[in-house]
Amino acid sequence: MIKIEKVKVEHGYYLFKLKKLLDDKNISINKLMRDTNTDFKVIKRIMEGDIARIDITVLARLCDYLECDITDIFEYIRYIILLIKININ
Repeated sequence: MIKIEKVKVEHGYYLFKLKKLLDDKNISINKLMRDTNTDFKVIKRIMEGDIARIDITVLARLCDYLECDITDIFEYIRYIILLIKININ
């Protein structure tokens, strides 16, 4: 089972989904690295949620290559939104 990395921050958390996306599309890290001309360390950091900031040109290259949206790679979930969704259900 491919894990989605969850990184908690003050008012919510980030979900880093690149590992699952690559698995779903059957693309290796090495292929992604070569085809997008992106450094291995950058890809690994995005996969593991070990980033403080991201270069938007790298993000654009990944989205173009993977034919996906930014939220398919990572997503920010605010706690307030979760509370609203829980109360609605």
